[in-house]
Amino acid sequence: MTPPTRLSLPRRTRRGLTALAALTGALTLGVSAASAAAAPAWTETGTSSVNSLTGGQGLATRADGSLVTRGLASIPLALRIAGWSHVGDPDVAGGYVFDAYQGGDDAKKKMFAATGPDGKRTTYEHALDPGEMLNNSFAAVAPDGQWLVAGEWGAMKRLQVFPTPVLNKSAPAPGANLPQAGQITLDKGVENIQGCDFTDATHLLCSSDNAVKEVVEVALDRPLDGKPVTGHVSTAFAIPQRSICSGSFEAEGIDYDAPRGTLRVAIVPPAPCLVTTTVIAYKRG
Repeated sequence: MTPPTRLSLPRRTRRGLTALAALTGALTLGVSAASAAAAPAWTETGTSSVNSLTGGQGLATRADGSLVTRGLASIPLALRIAGWSHVGDPDVAGGYVFDAYQGGDDAKKKMFAATGPDGKRTTYEHALDPGEMLNNSFAAVAPDGQWLVAGEWGAMKRLQVFPTPVLNKSAPAPGANLPQAGQITLDKGVENIQGCDFTDATHLLCSSDNAVKEVVEVALDRPLDGKPVTGHVSTAFAIPQRSICSGSFEAEGIDYDAPRGTLRVAIVPPAPCLVTTTVIAYKRG
């Protein structure tokens, strides 16, 4: 058998091929690293359903793992008579349930309610500051319990911060105006934020009812301390839109159950399926 002919290449050509191979390997490694970096940080683990009348606006987790849900029918009669016609995405902190309320189109105030373990509800009103929208989409309490984050509506480049009623000693007594503290200025605009929740002292996940229906992450420069802080916005993931009904979905509240590491996001399907809200659960990784 005739031995194979060995191709002899000039030294310069061999050096070029060696460099090309090294570059190809580096590019391949770079693509692999980029793919790993782009891998979703949250993995869907299951879905459940709640009645939209009592759960279509938002949800939160109590210390024992039970869910608090909010919808149009969750508004107590006394508050409805007082003009509070919308309740947003709630939060639970220090044993209290915190709710965000708003009134009609001519409202000059918004309101937060704190309901204790004994069921006693205390309300705290905030007179709108110049340029502030009347919308009160959610309440999210920082892990230290001292600061409550809220949001307006439409295209925004900020999140509002208040001293947490009951839990923060600087918060006024019921009946006095609840003032804003240092706001969170966002480095990118967000749209139609329906709810936010802290995953740790410097990170929030927020559900956006934008065209995509997605969850965005806001990374703070430092934990909230009542002074202005910058929040860096990035996309976490798109919320699945699955239903036997076709049409427009509406992203709603969000909750992070820190002790159990479970993230939940609510989304309302199109009519006529909108009577039931889908709650999608996730785990990190």
